Amino acid sequence: MTLALADFADLATGTLWGALLVFLRIGAMMALIPAFGEQSVPARVKLGLTVAFTLIVLPATAPHIAEPPNETTAILGLAGAEIVSGLFFGMMLRLFIMALQIAGTIAAQSTSLSQLFGGSAGADPLPAMGHVLVISGLALAALLGLHVRVAAYMLQSYDLVPIGVLPMPGIVAEAGVAEVTRCFSLGFTLAAPFVVASLLYNVTLGVINRAMPQLMVAFVGAPAITAGGLALLMISAPFLLSIWSDQFFGFMARPFGPIQ
Repeated sequence: MTLALADFADLATGTLWGALLVFLRIGAMMALIPAFGEQSVPARVKLGLTVAFTLIVLPATAPHIAEPPNETTAILGLAGAEIVSGLFFGMMLRLFIMALQIAGTIAAQSTSLSQLFGGSAGADPLPAMGHVLVISGLALAALLGLHVRVAAYMLQSYDLVPIGVLPMPGIVAEAGVAEVTRCFSLGFTLAAPFVVASLLYNVTLGVINRAMPQLMVAFVGAPAITAGGLALLMISAPFLLSIWSDQFFGFMARPFGPIQ
């Protein structure tokens, strides 16, 4: 009986140690992952989601987890490495939300709607147009099975950075620069229709002002660009969100690789 209890205690210790390491990485990722990691989500919900994803990921990673070390320094080093890895992988996904925020800000500025602020899923207020794009993108991602893709992304993170291994600074810098570049490129691409419409509007306004100097074209054109911007958002939003979701899920399927 004593031997059986000792074996059970060893098994329980190994399982709890593995669960702790997985929980640390998953918890760090959950703080930044779109939809699940928004500041509007209560902390208890985040904790429950972290535990749920830990139970999903643990069986696949348990065979690769070594026995807990005896030194406190080694334990703290492993815990720190898992937290850093989780923050890194979570930040890469958060950049796609920043792309929507950039697109919304540029679009609002181009269509004279930047002064209209709405609510925000994050801490900083966004123009109303950016808020619509962010909330719509999060809703679309959730409808397309974000939870399943997030679980697969978490499992892939262990192939890229094994348990207890700190991400190499050179690789983090190179991957980070590439993904930040992709984020801004995607944001500008999504805002391109509004920038083009603003350019055509200003050119047309300049021609009218040149032909009729006595006409207050600014007062006449301001309502037109505002209404045109809202109409363009209504027409183009489905296509913009489709492009964004393809890029987002393509990255989750192949992290740091070319998106087909």
